[in-house]
Amino acid sequence: MTLDLRGLATSDTGFEAEFQRVLHWSAETDAAIEGRVAQIIDDVRTRGDAAVLELTARFDGLQADSMAALEIGADELRAALGRITPAQRAALEQAAARVRDYHQRQLDACCRSWQYRDADGTLLGQKVTPLDRVGIYVPGGKAAYPSSVLMNAIPAQVAGVAEIVMVVPTPGGERNPLVLAAAHVAGAGRVFTIGGAQAVAALAYGTATVPRVDKITGPGNAYVASAKRRVFGQVGIDMIAGPSEILVLADGSTPPDWVAMDLFSQAEHDELAQSILLCPDRDYIDRVRQAIERLLPTMPRAKVIRASLEGRGALIHTRSMEEACAISNRIAPEHLEVSSADPHRWEPLLRHAGAIFLGAFTSESLGDYCAGPNHVLPTSGTARFSSPLGVYDFVKRSSLIEVSQAGAQVLGPIAAELADGEGLPAHAQAARLRLR
Repeated sequence: MTLDLRGLATSDTGFEAEFQRVLHWSAETDAAIEGRVAQIIDDVRTRGDAAVLELTARFDGLQADSMAALEIGADELRAALGRITPAQRAALEQAAARVRDYHQRQLDACCRSWQYRDADGTLLGQKVTPLDRVGIYVPGGKAAYPSSVLMNAIPAQVAGVAEIVMVVPTPGGERNPLVLAAAHVAGAGRVFTIGGAQAVAALAYGTATVPRVDKITGPGNAYVASAKRRVFGQVGIDMIAGPSEILVLADGSTPPDWVAMDLFSQAEHDELAQSILLCPDRDYIDRVRQAIERLLPTMPRAKVIRASLEGRGALIHTRSMEEACAISNRIAPEHLEVSSADPHRWEPLLRHAGAIFLGAFTSESLGDYCAGPNHVLPTSGTARFSSPLGVYDFVKRSSLIEVSQAGAQVLGPIAAELADGEGLPAHAQAARLRLR
């Protein structure tokens, strides 16, 4: 069956309208989901553990007499390392080491306290402290995601978070040893086999068993996303993630099969995932299309890939690589591959992307698992104003101010004048009382 993958060209008169149709994705959650999530959150907030037990039995088919049966102890997490294959353990530990090293460097670069004294002896600065307790949500319905454990728990651990609480659904009670081993390697303190909106609510409000956290991170389905949106303010959240995306900027120098497979790597996530190629070489686009047609039947998830590519994918012919970069900035993709013989020529032109993968050998999948940077990335164009998950998401900043007597003589009149102008006389008087 021929793949109905749209081909566009920026030189076409109808390009803009068709381009907008490609990009369109509604982040609106189904009203029925919103209503159900509201009920679940209210139930957990009111009845605590009892509600979590009932909802876990209903949605995950996991019957438990108490919350203790839904918590995985440190011994079982440690034992999981022995249950996975030597190759899996080596891969897990090597990936964890790279992720930890990257985030340690991130901590040193962006998240340290600092202070200085001005000419009048006034001390000014910033105090950076880690959050006390965070919750990480690890999907566990259709597949197991040990990589999500590493990407959420390790930066929290590097930041100095005192307690990391992990929740992961285990439908039917099946516990994935690779996920549990990842939790041990990444430093998760407590692990509960609960998921969905009820897990988010338990983390946000706390129950007799599940401790209340300060922030919740990690991806999930529409129910999880809706729940995170609803509890925001009660706790912090990382982001509301949409479907996965990849954008490939190609100059025609990369083997077409490589690019085709990179497009598949996101399309296989789900039917709403988006894969787009931008290239100024029309012949190369044709060769990528041929590679897609040839390779698609060999993929185990061919049905999902086909639906994704036909629904939201596109091969776009541009006038130049410069124009391709400009279009990329408009899209602000989650994953951006610069599949070029000279990627550093184009990187300065790229301003908006969750992660930028430079060069033909830098497949997006390496970033997903083991390169080091975080794979929790902004989607749906939000890379225009937000960043990947990082150490900075697990710390907070407090301003430090110590005004000297001499400094009070300088700052007092300024503050008083502005306070009078705002009609706040107590503010003004508090500043004037400290004047000689």
